[in-house]
Amino acid sequence: MSPDNKLLPKRIILVRHGESEGNLDTTAYTTTPDHKIQLTDSGLLQAQEAGARLHALISSNPSSPEWRVYFYVSPYDRTRSTLREIGRSFSRRRVIGVREECRIREQDFGNFQVKERMRATKKVRERFGRFFYRFPEGESAADVFDRVSSFLESLWRDIDMNRLHINPSHELNFVIVSHGLTSRVFLMKWFKWTVEQFEGLNNPGNSEIRVMELGQGGDYSLAIHHTEEELATWGLSPEMIADQKWRVNAHKGEWKEDCKWYFGDFFDHMADSDRECETEANEEKEEEEEEEEGKRVNLLTSSEYSNEPELYNGKCC
Repeated sequence: MSPDNKLLPKRIILVRHGESEGNLDTTAYTTTPDHKIQLTDSGLLQAQEAGARLHALISSNPSSPEWRVYFYVSPYDRTRSTLREIGRSFSRRRVIGVREECRIREQDFGNFQVKERMRATKKVRERFGRFFYRFPEGESAADVFDRVSSFLESLWRDIDMNRLHINPSHELNFVIVSHGLTSRVFLMKWFKWTVEQFEGLNNPGNSEIRVMELGQGGDYSLAIHHTEEELATWGLSPEMIADQKWRVNAHKGEWKEDCKWYFGDFFDHMADSDRECETEANEEKEEEEEEEEGKRVNLLTSSEYSNEPELYNGKCC
């Protein structure tokens, strides 16, 4: 790995909160503000198990014994509680720090949520489109995308200014404890997925872990830690999975020329060469000229008929 890559976090890990009271019974949202929804007993246990899995993953490389973790967490009670339980698996010396980050909070669905009205609203969302539909008094996934984009800029500034990676010999891991849709939007922004691709994604389960790991070339990929079958269950298309596999060995900043959603959706009839492009342009120009000539002929013909005396009952009028 190049010296520059050693300054990058080895892994960026997304964790959804454990099972909440709202996951168990949606009527909880009618009397409790979304940010105050608590974890269930099962959710607390899920979070503890997630912490054990995280520790096992991060400490699995014997050649990097001096690893460290930095946590970002949504300010909602259920994510804070999830992090608290995850922390039971880590000693103090392993944790560089934690930052409560408002920009990775849950999508805002409005204030108190009336169950019947929310059910009807979600049906409208399905017709309108999951990404652009904005909940009354709330947000759309597009709004979440904007604030997650801002968070990513801050995250990169932390990396570029070496604010967190104090000791280059330490293997650094970022863990982001957040929400289902926010995590999907994060991946969409990072990997430049389209709106259509986002709408095909499935929500992660409670306390599910999704790992972006740094490849040898300096790019991050989901395909280092996760299998193709696993990525498919998340809703990634074959093209998206192929892109993740390519990123395993891709160099940072490298562009994948045959990435379908960069070109195919917009330039599906693009010529292969300049000569071909000129030929097609000339053919189109000739077709336009022929069409214009046809219009002129039709106009002249109709004009000749309009200048003849109009007959009415056999007489000129």
